[in-house]
Amino acid sequence: MEKHDKCTTGKPPIMQEILAYLSEHPDAEDTLEGVAEWWLLKQKVRHKSREVKESLTKLVAKGLILEHKGKDSHTYYRINRSKYEEIKAIQQKT
Repeated sequence: MEKHDKCTTGKPPIMQEILAYLSEHPDAEDTLEGVAEWWLLKQKVRHKSREVKESLTKLVAKGLILEHKGKDSHTYYRINRSKYEEIKAIQQKT
């Protein structure tokens, strides 16, 4: 790939995202609309899920949110009400 194809924001350019999807799904075939909606959206959701998991882990470690296992074995997250004022203060700084 040529130098000008690299994204300056640090995020992978669309070409790389398409190739990453096809590397994982070599039999995939779709229309322009399908590629945009399904292939790229799936890649973005996967990347975003990692970011969300990291953020949730940090927020739990700071005690700002609480986690618990549900009866369905999923982990659920909610605000730590005793930290509500601290959370509001953090939000106002951003």
